[in-house]
Amino acid sequence: MHKSGAEYFLGVYIMREYYDYDEAVRANEARRRKAARLRRKRKARIRLIKRNILRGIVLVVLTLLVVQFAKHIIPDIQSRRELKQNAVSADTGTYDDVITVVQEKPVFQYALKSVNYKEMADTDIQSPYVALLDVTNNEFIAGRQINTRIYPASMTKVMSLIVAVENIDDMNKTYKFGFDELNNLYVQQASVAGFSVDEEVAANDLLYGLILPSGADAAGAIAKITAGTEEAFVELMNKKCEELGLKNTHFCNPSGLHDENQYTTPAEMALIMKYAMSNELCAKVLGTYQYTTAATPQHPQGIQLTSTMFSRMYGNEVEGLRIKAGKTGYTDQAHNCLVNYAEKDGKEYITVMAAAGNRWYVIFDGFKIFERYLP
Repeated sequence: MHKSGAEYFLGVYIMREYYDYDEAVRANEARRRKAARLRRKRKARIRLIKRNILRGIVLVVLTLLVVQFAKHIIPDIQSRRELKQNAVSADTGTYDDVITVVQEKPVFQYALKSVNYKEMADTDIQSPYVALLDVTNNEFIAGRQINTRIYPASMTKVMSLIVAVENIDDMNKTYKFGFDELNNLYVQQASVAGFSVDEEVAANDLLYGLILPSGADAAGAIAKITAGTEEAFVELMNKKCEELGLKNTHFCNPSGLHDENQYTTPAEMALIMKYAMSNELCAKVLGTYQYTTAATPQHPQGIQLTSTMFSRMYGNEVEGLRIKAGKTGYTDQAHNCLVNYAEKDGKEYITVMAAAGNRWYVIFDGFKIFERYLP
């Protein structure tokens, strides 16, 4: 029970309160329960606020998605519907027929000499076989014995690149090198990218090994990944020549090692390069200066590959012109060869030089040809 009283001390009344212990405990417990209720209410309010915020965010996101759908998807659906309606109303009268026409591949056009074609008589151009192709207008504007058969040497690898890119469905496929094949290339003194025995290399890396350092090791591996054997791969190379209408080109191996029956002409080599540059991946590989392969146990840092062409030029030596891609070649029988692809004033050109007596001749011959014979 709560009690109170007063005592008189030194003329002052002093009030004292006496508390019953049980009542004090009950009062304290009541205060705790009240505080707990207040905390629960506060937490409930916070949870409600959070739920409302989350609902608001979801609503905003859904609104944005609906807006984007309305802006992009609906017009696309409408345009597709219009396209189908237009196709149905085309001359043939059937939708399927029109789609067949749209999907048909463009025919590769064989280039001929222009009406203003110039036969090169420059004594300081060392290459005895030359072709200059105006890619934009698909005509040869200058040259020297452009239809005479030549040995392509490693320019062959441009066709090998085309066949590989068009037939390999997964560029992550790997090839494991064996001792015998690498030893055979060493005996033949073939140029190699530098892959080792038992090294597993992905097809994508092999493409760069094929073109940049002109690796015969990469050429053999690419052939086997693509077609199972080099012989089957060569069949694909010659089939591609037939598709392109090339009458004076024939291949016996994918690397360009000498064979009497492996030949092309400056004109047809230019057309092969033209076709290669129309493919995005081929153009990328042919236009690369340096590339490092993926790390392997044999090469933990990868192999740094360098273009045999761009190691001899910057590509901007001719004013107003940029040499964007190319491939060199050499054998004792073919001598020095080069095919390159350049751009000037928004137009593309290809030069082919063959049978030059020095590897630098084809480089400087190309510069002179671009300087003197472009419009």
